[in-house]
Amino acid sequence: MSRKLHLNAFLMNTGHHEASWRLPESDPYAHVSLEHYVRLARTAERGTFDSLFLADGPQLWNTVAQRPAGALEPLTLLTALATATEHIGLIATASTSYNSPYNLARKFASLDIISGGRAGWNVVTTAGAEAARNFGLDAEPAHAERYARAAEFLDVALKLWDSWEDDTIVADKAAGVWGDDAKIHPPRHKGTYFSVEGALNVPRGPQGYPLLVQAGSSEDGKRFAARYAEAVFTAQQTLADAQAFYADLKARTAAAGRDPGHLKVLPGIVPVIGSTEAEALARERQLEDHIVHEHGVRRLEELLRLAPGSLGLDAELPDGLPPEDAIEGAKSRYTLIVELARRERLTVRQLIGRLGGGRGHLTFAGTPEQVADTIERWFSLGAADGFNIMPPVLPSGLDTFVDHVVPILRARGLLRTEYGPRQTLRERYGLPRPANQHLTGVPALV
Repeated sequence: MSRKLHLNAFLMNTGHHEASWRLPESDPYAHVSLEHYVRLARTAERGTFDSLFLADGPQLWNTVAQRPAGALEPLTLLTALATATEHIGLIATASTSYNSPYNLARKFASLDIISGGRAGWNVVTTAGAEAARNFGLDAEPAHAERYARAAEFLDVALKLWDSWEDDTIVADKAAGVWGDDAKIHPPRHKGTYFSVEGALNVPRGPQGYPLLVQAGSSEDGKRFAARYAEAVFTAQQTLADAQAFYADLKARTAAAGRDPGHLKVLPGIVPVIGSTEAEALARERQLEDHIVHEHGVRRLEELLRLAPGSLGLDAELPDGLPPEDAIEGAKSRYTLIVELARRERLTVRQLIGRLGGGRGHLTFAGTPEQVADTIERWFSLGAADGFNIMPPVLPSGLDTFVDHVVPILRARGLLRTEYGPRQTLRERYGLPRPANQHLTGVPALV
């Protein structure tokens, strides 16, 4: 098979399962350990993953009682990981709601230069009143407004990354000319949300732009992805839903005047792996047994906009929940969780168990062969271009995937056996280096 899987390692402190930190093998302080993340990055690189990813948000997630809370700032951490790795892409989440285009464009251009062209940006609009209040707002901006701001933010960032031509630096010592001022193009942008006058104060990076990633699956999110995204991290529970999402997003990308092949869809999967199916299921039960259900109930009541005490652990979700269009936060995740509970008639206790590992992403317990079968099936049947691998426990879950699932994928011709010559992250994802819009006159990414 000539088409190859794209694998991204989604790294989250002790693992994606909320109870992972309680296992004897886990280090409760791993979330602030550089050595921990260096080990994970090198393991993912040993597995010839395309990239690794760090999530982030401008607020303290959950409560400190529930699981390791707080995180190192991802661009700072990825800069350190750039010096500890050679090939793997480095993707960080950063919010368009609570940053400015100039500062963020500079940070990502700097990471791209330091890493030799391996930077990626997961563009998020940041839902939640908690984050809004950290930036002087009384409430989060409306969903549509957040995406309108994000679109302008991206347009400005693209202009900033293009504000230097690739050959601006002359370095003519004899003539005393370091750079060509005629090849600097200040954005001089004045829009609804931003006013940015000057050129970026760092040259254009090796990739031109970092790989642009997006994770929203609402209508606003899909419109945004069709216009800007080059990789999409998505949560899908069934093959049919994943196929429908994949086809819809590829069609939207084509309608936006872009090559659908230049957008890669990567659903998340939380693989609980055992040498036998019984062993995998026992590991899954071990994790579920360590869940503190009161945390899950509180989180579900907040997500569903219910008053405290509304949910009973051994009852199903109540009728009359708000429709998605009444939700201003994470719309698509809200719908996914409600539909999962309704479709499988889960009690609140069962739903908390299902969400404990992946927060709505596909959780699969099985042998390495069964995990590989699931990945291959979704990949070959038009549901994915690759996967966001979300180990339930770290580092052991990533070790197991690389040592036991990766060889199967390689043997089936689905995954590279080695990296080969050094490539940028964009090249690794099969994407061209974008031309400078100030030279072509064509808007970026079209």
